[in-house]
Amino acid sequence: MIERIWSGKSWLYLLLLPLSWLYGAITWLIRTSYTLGLRSAWRAPVPVIIVGNLTAGGGGNGKTPAVIWLVEQLQLRGYRVGIVSRGYGGKSDVYPLLLSHEITTSQAGDEPVLIFQRTGAPVAVSPKRSEAVNALLKCHELDFIITDDGLQHYALQRDFELVVIDGVRRFGNGWWLPAGPMRERAGRLRSVDAVITNGGIAAAGEIPMQLVARDAINLVTGERLPVQQLHHVIAMAGIGHPPRFFATLSSLGIEPKNEYAFADHQDYSLAQLSPLTSGPQILLMTEKDAVKCRAFAQPNWWYLPVDAQLPPDQAEQLLLKIQALPRHSISSNL
Repeated sequence: MIERIWSGKSWLYLLLLPLSWLYGAITWLIRTSYTLGLRSAWRAPVPVIIVGNLTAGGGGNGKTPAVIWLVEQLQLRGYRVGIVSRGYGGKSDVYPLLLSHEITTSQAGDEPVLIFQRTGAPVAVSPKRSEAVNALLKCHELDFIITDDGLQHYALQRDFELVVIDGVRRFGNGWWLPAGPMRERAGRLRSVDAVITNGGIAAAGEIPMQLVARDAINLVTGERLPVQQLHHVIAMAGIGHPPRFFATLSSLGIEPKNEYAFADHQDYSLAQLSPLTSGPQILLMTEKDAVKCRAFAQPNWWYLPVDAQLPPDQAEQLLLKIQALPRHSISSNL
């Protein structure tokens, strides 16, 4: 139902407009209070790059693959990169939380763990992102900080704002929450530094991005196979927009026997997932799901990693802008 309302296919959004206007007024006041200096924002001594979105339920729009792509591209150029995140979906007894291979998704959230495992870069999680940044800088010499989400977290000053858009769904009906999917209205794009559009058709000034599937990987053995060699597939996805994963499989010639969509950031258990397959069937999931299932994975469970792919010329222009960002004097105002 919420998808129909947010997409503009249902008139019920009209009933929620008063709440949306209130939400919009509150978010405008928060941002303006920082813009006018009525509230202070903390500045890190190294450049901070925000990779965020304008819509709620951003999981599945390509933001995390974009973060991984940016981290890996900067690493290839010899830069030391750290990542901070709020850690949505996780709960830790202590913040800031520095990730290690012993930290679980229940503590840190699935996206930070996925980024840590894919890039090997230091990752810190905290609801107060300035604390996460400081925790990283105390342990590592870094050239850049990338925040996974946090576009609306104005308590942390930023040097570069990069917004990722779902090129198929775009902004739905365009209204603020709860009548629509917007955290901020689309006009906010005029003030950001770059826009990446995942799938669909990129508008003028936007950088198109495609998610390219890699070989499927077995959760237990680490074996890699072209996904087309997997048979009797049962597909599952617990991301913001599961149909995107199922459409990817279809484009690769995979027609699952069944498809199971779960909530974004949902925790899993063996008792919950093992009944999804029987006999020779294979359970195929997203990499984001896989990081939550490793502890109890079964031999017939596989996941499909994806890589972000941007046009080389536009990617190079984006990276040159980021590499030119200046460093700052150290601030201790937390």
